[in-house]
Amino acid sequence: MTASKRKGILAAAFCLIATIVHLKVVSSQTTPGDVQVLQQVLKGLKNGGHLVDWTGNDPCGRKWSGILCQGNFVTGLLLAGFNLQGTVTTDLNKMSNLQILQLQDNGFTGSLPSISGLKFLTDAAFNGNNFDSIPNGFFSELPALKTIYLDGNSLNGTNGWYLPSEIRQATQLNTLSLSNTSLIGSIPEFLGNMPNLKTLNIAYNKLGGGIPQSFSSSNLIKFQANNQQGPVLSGPLDLVADMQSLELLWLQVNMFTGPIPPGLVNAISLADLRLNDNRLVGPIPPGFTNLPLSNFTVQNNQLVGPIPKFQDGVDFQYGGVSNKFCQATPGIPCAPNVTSLLTFLGGVNYPTQLSDWAGNDPCNEWSGVVCDDKTGSISAILLSSYQLNGTISPALGNLTSLAVLKLNGNHLTGTIPSELAKLPLLRILDLSNNNLFKPLPAFPPHVLLNVDGNPLINAPSTSASPLPNAPDGSSGSSPSGGNSTGVPKKLSSVLVGVIIGPIIAVIALISLVVGTFFFVYRKAPKYLKVPTPNTVVHPRDTGTDADAAKIVAQNNIGKTTGVMSGPSEVHMFETGGLIIPINALRKATNNFSEVSILGKGGFGVVYKGELDDCTLIAVKRMETAVASSKGLKEFQAEIDVLTKVRHKHLVALLGYCIECNEKLLVYEYMPQGTLSQHLFDYATNGKEPLSWKQRLSIALDVARGLEYLHGLAHQSFIHRDLKPSNILLTDDLRAKVSDFGLVKLAPDDKYSVETRLAGTFGYLAPEYAVTGRVTTKVDVYSFGVVLMELISGRRALDNTQPEESMQLVTWFKRISAKRETFRNAIDSCINVTEEALLSILVSAELAGHCTAREPHQRPDMSHVVSVLSPYVQQWKPAHLDTEESWGADLDLTLPQAIQRLQVLDTSSTSDLNDTQSSLPAQSSDFGESNVSSNARKLA
Repeated sequence: MTASKRKGILAAAFCLIATIVHLKVVSSQTTPGDVQVLQQVLKGLKNGGHLVDWTGNDPCGRKWSGILCQGNFVTGLLLAGFNLQGTVTTDLNKMSNLQILQLQDNGFTGSLPSISGLKFLTDAAFNGNNFDSIPNGFFSELPALKTIYLDGNSLNGTNGWYLPSEIRQATQLNTLSLSNTSLIGSIPEFLGNMPNLKTLNIAYNKLGGGIPQSFSSSNLIKFQANNQQGPVLSGPLDLVADMQSLELLWLQVNMFTGPIPPGLVNAISLADLRLNDNRLVGPIPPGFTNLPLSNFTVQNNQLVGPIPKFQDGVDFQYGGVSNKFCQATPGIPCAPNVTSLLTFLGGVNYPTQLSDWAGNDPCNEWSGVVCDDKTGSISAILLSSYQLNGTISPALGNLTSLAVLKLNGNHLTGTIPSELAKLPLLRILDLSNNNLFKPLPAFPPHVLLNVDGNPLINAPSTSASPLPNAPDGSSGSSPSGGNSTGVPKKLSSVLVGVIIGPIIAVIALISLVVGTFFFVYRKAPKYLKVPTPNTVVHPRDTGTDADAAKIVAQNNIGKTTGVMSGPSEVHMFETGGLIIPINALRKATNNFSEVSILGKGGFGVVYKGELDDCTLIAVKRMETAVASSKGLKEFQAEIDVLTKVRHKHLVALLGYCIECNEKLLVYEYMPQGTLSQHLFDYATNGKEPLSWKQRLSIALDVARGLEYLHGLAHQSFIHRDLKPSNILLTDDLRAKVSDFGLVKLAPDDKYSVETRLAGTFGYLAPEYAVTGRVTTKVDVYSFGVVLMELISGRRALDNTQPEESMQLVTWFKRISAKRETFRNAIDSCINVTEEALLSILVSAELAGHCTAREPHQRPDMSHVVSVLSPYVQQWKPAHLDTEESWGADLDLTLPQAIQRLQVLDTSSTSDLNDTQSSLPAQSSDFGESNVSSNARKLA
């Protein structure tokens, strides 16, 4: 072979090799469409220098940072934690083979990139950025998607966004994490039907409603719906009892109600259960101690019963002032009578009107429970017209000392437990006007049983009763076998049984009733006895029927207008209110003498009086000039409200009188007068200034009264005129809210519009004063003002102050927000001890929240009670010798204390125009910072 031929062959070989290499290089070039999208990503970055190797046109060949490829297609974009800033191109879904997308923990802004149509995408993470909107169709056509995280992005701002139904097309979805993304609406039903969904995190959003029915059959292992930001989740938790695959369940800081479902103990893998800061009632099911729990939190609910004892290693948090366990130590059972009453309470679904059934002593102010003073045993349960729903528990049969049981006028169903017929001391059982049904137990003859008004018990029989069996007559002379009267012998015997028998039975029954009444009257407690004529008696009954102060009035002179037709007649309304004769009130007040005057107001004059049994009363007498339609409306409002609500922190209406031009209301007497007398005029009245402990206790009493009005009574009421002059004090300085002339039923929707502004300037919430919108949050605002008055000793509006300091709310927020001026916000009469300091600061913070400009930023009164209770109920003397004690010098402790306030040194004001221009301006900072940790404990 010649040299020239060899050179030709070598040249051809080199060309072939070069061609092969070139073809290989060309075949490894990244798909141009993917390159174009990545270049758009790079273009949207403000700090793209972090991706210094994103150069050229071949991400796969040059192995760009964060890029995964298969062949010439980009399959992964892994940019988590790169601290990237800027926006992400909306064309991201054009990388058709993308399987993994990780953009979390950066600073991206703008709209989320569309992932619609990425049929190979399995994992997507956008959490920890600042994306502010979500494109339409974001979740469509994602058949392979398994996990997606959007947490921490405020999508669509204040308007929020609804979870679209198209997401259910992602049938492989395993994890859906959407916490703190401004999600609104309710939890979609379809989520419970997604077969592969195991982890659902929708916490810190704005979801309302309850848990969907479909969740009972879901396969969820981890479910987080905690800390909804308003509205919140509510309703019972019954459905979660069937979610037996759960390992983690977080539902804290919502408004779930009802008991903790016992069936949840069947979730045998449950390790983390957080139910704190809801409105759950009843006991903790004992079976939870058998679960592999590492964390179990139930504090700040309304739980009762014993505290279960968990093994070491379980983080069990059960405190919080709203829980009312019967014992303080885990593992110790309740007293037997408490257990029986709580079982009964469960049968009637733990009604809020019996929320004071707490602790281990039913004789300690449990509504409707009457005890024998000598033995301490339960003698009566008086729960007439308490709106109870449910069944009567056989557990009442364990209360062997029970003599009187009145459950009439409720909505009870089911049968009457036979255990009640075995109670040895039972004398009166009133179950009338319910929905009970047969069969009736066989009660002893000495029990006065009333089951009238139960349709299924008293319904007439549909078939005629057979006649009594007649004895066979002997044959007589009459062909018909009759007697001389012409009536057949057998029929005559039947007639004797039909006519004479009932007469004898009636006589026997009358004798039995008279004898039983005589026996009961001699043995009955004081509240069952009838007063003698010519007296006005207050029987001091501790039962619920007497919480409305059943006054019995009798007049031996003549008629009482519209009611009494004779000297022995008495009229009492079904609600418990009573008309009292004018002559009885004249006698009680010494004919309304000047020396009996307690005070004067817009309604009229209030007199001190004394009934014939030495019970002191307060009589509010309407002036004739006030007896207009407005005055009559307020007069009627007080009667309507106070005959429907009963609470130890609401002044009780004992009765009223309407006769000719006289219109009077009769209340229980409050010997220490009004809060304003003690707070602002104590020197004039010769009183000592209130201590901080006394002020804090008064604030808690008022908060509990409002909490009952707003949410614990059978109807929800708004007071509308809360102020110190409408807060009355007992001998031991316990507070009761009074003056209910402006009370309104709380609206079912968000607000109602008032045509007439009512209330007192300085205490009016801004939205009410300007727009007429009224909700329970107007009372919360007024309470915040009163709390500021208790802390500062200053009036809500003080014309003696400079113009910039006249309005207490504006001044208080401004001066308490700064460390160097906070001392000036505290009343100089208060001795700022170690114990007092922290509660003063927490109360100041709470007052700021209550007076937030926007109603939704104000807490409910139940949260207010939760914040204040620990500082009243757990007050202890100072221990100055301990190292952990706070220093007595305010300046030394102020830095730590001010940190708890977490408020900014700013205050925004706004002119409310017209006649409302003098209203206090608000600081929105209080509304947006977290309430003290005593009010909300976040997971």
